[in-house]
Amino acid sequence: MIESPLFPPLLTGEVVPPHTDPFNKAVSRAIAGIDSGTIFYSDTSENLHAALVLAPETTLEEAILAVYVAQIGLAESLGALAPPEVPVHFQWPDRIKVNGALCGEVRFATDASDPKAHPSWLVIGIDVPFQQVPNEPGEKPNQTCLIEEGCVDITPMALLESWSKHTLLWLTYFLDSGFERVHNDWRPRCDTLGKVIDYPKPGTFVGLDDKGRMLLRQGAMTETLSLITFAEHV
Repeated sequence: MIESPLFPPLLTGEVVPPHTDPFNKAVSRAIAGIDSGTIFYSDTSENLHAALVLAPETTLEEAILAVYVAQIGLAESLGALAPPEVPVHFQWPDRIKVNGALCGEVRFATDASDPKAHPSWLVIGIDVPFQQVPNEPGEKPNQTCLIEEGCVDITPMALLESWSKHTLLWLTYFLDSGFERVHNDWRPRCDTLGKVIDYPKPGTFVGLDDKGRMLLRQGAMTETLSLITFAEHV
């Protein structure tokens, strides 16, 4: 049994049974009316699988911006725990990169789809591999895990503790100051900004607008893509 993580005030943890997806568990408990601030997580040394339940008091358009907050929380946690030479970046909308290779993702689900609707709940999950699933050599050259990147002294529970603290801190900043501060911190951590991309759609990633939507230029046209499109609606 792995030592239970310590969570900051306002957040509580609940470990899920073996072979249970914490994200799916969080969604089912959110539907049933679990308290906001509950983090469901797996008790494992191989990966970090965790999901945070929130009860937004705003429209979905604003609430979904908490996904960026969770990403910053993860980047700051890895920055604090990992060797200083290990860079952490984002690939919009949901992927985490360590040393330039994919190393986990952020998932999110809600019970609303209309940007102007008020969701009853929002679940944000993180999946970070500490050990790589065995593959044929060269099968997944753009994917990595924390141990392969030199993070041998980090444990999933230590990263979970740190993520909960940094995410709570940035949620406070977001609620107090709005999206601008979050945007300013998130922007330099996105290594595809200003570049031609293929995912989630081909085009040039120009940046984010003030509502956190991707600005994607395709020729003379620029379209917006919202995180809401990538939420797992229930």
